[in-house]
This record gives sequence, C-alpha cells and structure tokens, in this order.
Amino acid sequence: MRLNAELSPREGEIAELLAWGASKKEVADRLFISARTVENTARNIYQKLGIQKATELCVWWFCTKCGVPVSLDPLKRAFIAVILLFAFVPREFVCFDDNFTPRTPRTARTTRVQRPGRRSEEETDFNDFFTPIV
Repeated sequence: MRLNAELSPREGEIAELLAWGASKKEVADRLFISARTVENTARNIYQKLGIQKATELCVWWFCTKCGVPVSLDPLKRAFIAVILLFAFVPREFVCFDDNFTPRTPRTARTTRVQRPGRRSEEETDFNDFFTPIV
C-alpha cells in the first residue's frame, strides 16, 4: 500500500465515497457519471495505491485522512477497533431506558372470537316460519 500516492480531485471524491461503503452504482448516481466510469476510476485508484480490495481502500482512506498510522502495535489496534466499534454501532450496546430488551422480532398471535351478535328488528329467526306438523 502506497500511503503517499497522489490522487486527482475526482479520484479522491470516488475513493472517499467507496471508502465510506457506497456501491459503484451509488457513486455514479451521486456524481452524475456512468457506473462504467466509476469502475475505470476505481481500477486506476487501486493501481495507484497498490491495493486490490475495497477494504484496503477503506484502510488507506482512514489512515491518510484521519491520521491513523498504519504500523500500530496490536494493543493499540485493538483499542482503536473497540473505540470505532462503539462509535459506529451505539444502538447495539447503549441502552437509554431501564427496560432494555433484546431486539428480536415479535410475533403477535391473534385469535378471532365469535360472539353472538344482536339481532335487529328486520332480522327474524327462521324457526318462526317452520312449525312442526303433527
């Protein structure tokens, strides 16, 4: 990975959007260019930086833009990873009320109860019309 590689302003825009997790189609829509142009530019960015994957692009972008040194010892890496985890996923670990319940889908069971309804004056019982023949 070449940390001192210089990208053009357009390559920098595309690299930033890709580093933040946007798909190539989303980048194309946002910058009003074709998806093919984004693919070609991403290929050039990967070649300039000496990387092959989008995750490596994320590492490069955060290391160069946020001042995170690439060569950290494992303890510092773990500490930064935990801080970033709490920074990006606060809903999973922080509870704002006392009644914390895990986020599981709830299914409601509904049962339909047939209750005898009231008869209006217009409705009549069929038994009134049938009289037994003796």
